Amino acid sequence: MDERARSCLLSSRSKLEQDIKASFIMDHMVSDGVLNTDEEEKVKACTTRKEKAVALLNLILKKDNYAYISFYNALLHEGYGDLASMLQQDLPLISPAAEKSFLDGGTPFVQTILCEGGVPQRPVVFVCRPELINCIREKLYKLENGFGWVAVFGMAGFGKSVLTAEAVRDEQLIKACFPGGVHWLSVGQLDKAGLLVKMQSLCYRLDQDSQSSQRSPVTIEEARDRLRFLMVRKYPRSLLILDDIWDSGVLKAFDIQCRVLFSTRDRGVTDSVSGKKYEVSVDHGLEDDKALEVLALFVNKKVSALPVQARSIVQECKGSPLVVSLIGALLREFPDRWQYYLKQLQNKQFKRIRKSSSYDYDALDQAMSVSIDVLHEDRKEYYKDLSVLEKDVKVPAKVLSILWDLEPEEAEDILQEFVNKSLLFRDCNKRPYQYYLHDLQLDFLTEQNRYRLKDLHSKMVRLYQNHYKKGHPTVADEECMYWFRYLVYHMAHGNLHKELYSLMFSLDWVKAKAQMMGPASLINDYVEYKDILDEENSTVRDNFQEFLSLNGHHLSQKPFPDVVQMGLCQPDSSEVYRQARLKAEQETKKGAFYLEWINKSSLESLSRLIVRPHKGAVYYACFSHNWQQIASCGSDKTLQVFKSQTGEKLLEVQAHDDDVLCCAFSPDDKLIATCSADKKIKVWNSQNGNLLRTYDEHSEQVNHCQFTNTSRKILLATCSNDNFIKLWNTNRPGSQNTMFGHGGPVNHCCFSPDDQYLASCSSDGTLKLWEVHTANEWKSIDILDFFPSLTDEPKELEEVVRCSAWSSDGTRIMAAAKNMVFVFDIESATLLSEIKTGRHSTIQSCDFCPSSQLVAIALSHYTVELWDLESNKKVADCSGHLSWVHCVRFSPDGSVLLSSSDDQTVRLWETKNVHPSSAVSLKRDSDVLFHHNEISVVAPDNRKRLQLRNGKTGEVIYQSEEQESRIRCCSLSKDPQAAVLAREDGTVKVLEIPSGNTLCTLTGHTKTVLHCQFTPDGQTLITCSEDTTVRVWDWKSLECKVLKGHSERVKRFRLLDSSRLLSWSFDGTVKVWDIVTGEMIQDFSCHQGAVLSCDVSPNGSTFSSASADKSAKIWSFDSTSALHILNGHKDCVRSCRFSWDNQCLATGDDNGEIRIWCVLNGSLLHICARENKDSMESLHGGWVTDLHFSPDSKMLVSTGGYIKWWDVEKGESLQTFYTTGTNLKGIHVSPDFKTFVTIDNIGVLYILRKVG
Repeated sequence: MDERARSCLLSSRSKLEQDIKASFIMDHMVSDGVLNTDEEEKVKACTTRKEKAVALLNLILKKDNYAYISFYNALLHEGYGDLASMLQQDLPLISPAAEKSFLDGGTPFVQTILCEGGVPQRPVVFVCRPELINCIREKLYKLENGFGWVAVFGMAGFGKSVLTAEAVRDEQLIKACFPGGVHWLSVGQLDKAGLLVKMQSLCYRLDQDSQSSQRSPVTIEEARDRLRFLMVRKYPRSLLILDDIWDSGVLKAFDIQCRVLFSTRDRGVTDSVSGKKYEVSVDHGLEDDKALEVLALFVNKKVSALPVQARSIVQECKGSPLVVSLIGALLREFPDRWQYYLKQLQNKQFKRIRKSSSYDYDALDQAMSVSIDVLHEDRKEYYKDLSVLEKDVKVPAKVLSILWDLEPEEAEDILQEFVNKSLLFRDCNKRPYQYYLHDLQLDFLTEQNRYRLKDLHSKMVRLYQNHYKKGHPTVADEECMYWFRYLVYHMAHGNLHKELYSLMFSLDWVKAKAQMMGPASLINDYVEYKDILDEENSTVRDNFQEFLSLNGHHLSQKPFPDVVQMGLCQPDSSEVYRQARLKAEQETKKGAFYLEWINKSSLESLSRLIVRPHKGAVYYACFSHNWQQIASCGSDKTLQVFKSQTGEKLLEVQAHDDDVLCCAFSPDDKLIATCSADKKIKVWNSQNGNLLRTYDEHSEQVNHCQFTNTSRKILLATCSNDNFIKLWNTNRPGSQNTMFGHGGPVNHCCFSPDDQYLASCSSDGTLKLWEVHTANEWKSIDILDFFPSLTDEPKELEEVVRCSAWSSDGTRIMAAAKNMVFVFDIESATLLSEIKTGRHSTIQSCDFCPSSQLVAIALSHYTVELWDLESNKKVADCSGHLSWVHCVRFSPDGSVLLSSSDDQTVRLWETKNVHPSSAVSLKRDSDVLFHHNEISVVAPDNRKRLQLRNGKTGEVIYQSEEQESRIRCCSLSKDPQAAVLAREDGTVKVLEIPSGNTLCTLTGHTKTVLHCQFTPDGQTLITCSEDTTVRVWDWKSLECKVLKGHSERVKRFRLLDSSRLLSWSFDGTVKVWDIVTGEMIQDFSCHQGAVLSCDVSPNGSTFSSASADKSAKIWSFDSTSALHILNGHKDCVRSCRFSWDNQCLATGDDNGEIRIWCVLNGSLLHICARENKDSMESLHGGWVTDLHFSPDSKMLVSTGGYIKWWDVEKGESLQTFYTTGTNLKGIHVSPDFKTFVTIDNIGVLYILRKVG
């Protein structure tokens, strides 16, 4: 050994002796041929770990440079990177010829690259299969100039993984084709949750040296995008190796435009991915000579020296490398038992593991049995305990140490023994190491211990509970993740039903698991174990499942939301609420801040499930005919299929090259059709996503597609902007018929229930009915005849007839144009009824309920409306979407309605719960009166009426008549008891409360009134308007003073005292008025942009202004020059508020950022939540529209996309309340800072009361 290398070992010796585990290191060195088995046994004979390390180092110091390099590589493989770095600078040089053939078949360069990428080391006993290895390398060279796929496929046990790893142990190959590195990922058989965990792990591994810490991806789509970014940007020209792919859906998740080598048992999985594809077939196991070579290596003999029984044993092993290795490991332990093991293999007639097994190796059963028989009795029991593991699950040693009730180090030693005997596999790519059984081994164990499985699962749970007495795991390491994924599995299989109820019906478990794994896995647990849970309490199971279904999209946000606060929003009868209330009361005593939504019982919720399947607008979604599945498509160019009950994704297809506009199930649910703006129609297998047909006969974008309703003769109809409708038989390569007649783009088409007719609607203003069997036009209805106003405005003719739908009996048809729906009799084509929605909205989609007289309408103003055709009245608003709603579809039985939107969600609604009150929603322009213990809320509704509500219950006390114009603002007076409403047409009305009698009508404003307010004595009313004036009314005498001076709309005003008023305007000025004389007292030119908000300090000496020019300012009433100019906001500053102690000013902008300033010197004190950007585009889910300090100035409440409470001193968030809708305009706060009232953009009223 070189002197430098020897000196380095000696100087590092004490550190190495203290840290290394010799048995792990020696596995590599024996494999490299540096140590022999006798030397290995001498080291193992030492008693303590340190003694073993000392003995190993003594051996290495007596050897040559190869031993030093082998030891260095072993340290790298075993995760001792810090120790290896101590040896790296003194690595000895060896000749190029020797270097090329060194040890593991690769140079130190190769060793380093493969170790960093997690490529497994060679097995302890290895024989080369050059024909297959060279074939794989030949295919890999084809990836040199572009991304693509190399598949290594063959039966289980034929050595695909070893061949795959060996193929990349070539320096020339790596340097030429994959200079970016080689990255290995063991995959196996996965569900969706397991796939996400694997992808999260790979993301972390590839990005662990990044300077900025990113949150772990929470969806498969997000993980795929992250991997695509990393492979393209950070690791260009690198190779990703996926070991043991079972499912095409899993492989598709890695379709990220990079170079991929993967092993699989299913040759067909490559059909699911795009790009160049190359295959290598491993269609046979070891030849007899190679198998004999393996046995020879195990017993450290030449092949010629093997006993005569060796060839017979090889023949009984049937060429499987796995079985040969099992027998070889036994023979290494007992080299004189050749005849015994041959007899065992020949004579023991083991039954098949199970008839449904995908493995067909009789010899494996026999080899497994004799392998276990040689274990000590205590080791046998430990090994049998592994029967409780699930297939393809890797388990950290600490989990098994809990199962065995041993110290982790003791468990590791036992596991290493199992690994050495080829009874277990170890994944060395992670620390701590993870262990797993081959599927064949697990099947064998399960069969052998089938009568003990229940007890074994019970033991697993009992020991977990004993280990985690103080609560569930809180660290996101591999051990904790195992328990979160599989604890309920062990409870269910151990028949521990009471324990399962206790766990699954616990908000603590929901919080812990959702925080670690997201909501999808939890929802699946409630569905998978529904039958067991319902034996205890189906209502409670419903409570938890509903809570997760409707709030799961919040639980995937970062930072993680407060589950207790979310639970407080559940109905009072819910078990989730009961537990949340109890925890809130306990935590409040410790200083936590929680809110009770006290009027939630007055709401009628139709929601059932919210799913976010796409990364862009969802243009269409539909139920399968058995309504177990939903298909959706959208602007991300994909087709998604998911379970209608849980939202669990079943299929994802990158369907088109442009927006996918529609999708449809065939009547037997075996096919799904899609059509796109790329002018193509495609037909897919609904189970595996395989593409079956592509049609491209349309010359413009294809807007809609639908299959016939019955399986008698399955046809597909499509319509396009090329003015044509086409019918397709999916068994044929071209269209069956083309229907001519429309004079403009055809927007929609649908078959009658009996498939005799096809309806189409077009931008030419007509609804046409066609005979399907002849493709002839049967009838045409000109919608413009019923909507004549459209003809005067040609611009409005675009997509004038947007959609149509048939009644379930086929006697009526509905067509939608602009904001109206027309229902016609089929036979006579006469108009039966019409529905007119709000003038500000456009109908995007409509559908008949198959089981009632309900009609669903999707609107551009974010809502789905339900109308009763018999009464011709709206019976419900399905509010919740945050953008345009593109599609509505009823389930086949009419009990559920789905809607899809630009907000990336598909929502399911319960139509059986429809109640007329859900059709009424409030507007956000409200006023609240806090008087003693009473709370009064006044707000306009969506029907141009003013509502007065009880602030404790949300119940309506008074409701005005419908007004002629929209109500834009309102205000309350406590003495006298009166309310004022101000309208878009400038009219102002004062109403007596609660009788509703009109006390006076005030006219004078010529444009919309933006704000109105009574003076404290209730005798004077002040209003401001878009007409640039402020008016001061003696509303009893109708006398009015007009305050003129602003040149643009007056945004708002603030009373300074009984005689002075502060107003601010879009003209950039703030003015002070004498409301007694009507004279302007002061005029401040504050900003270059509109003044959006002002506030006056509690001591009355200063005021603040916030502007669209991205600045805020602090002013003194004694000077026209600003005291402080507050710069730093990156967007419009929309809100500002002084603290009650006059020390601080808070400002909020349109990017969701809140800044807290020192009033004395204008310095910045805090930027709230700057480092905690949430899942919305801005920091606060939208503009920060309002701010209020607590009386002690220690807390701040803010509104944006939701409501947040802050610790002023630290600038940290104390609590977040997620409203159903978004875009809150403001919040009313009681003087004691314990009650908060606001209304969201879908009209939901929130009266929140501090807990405790």
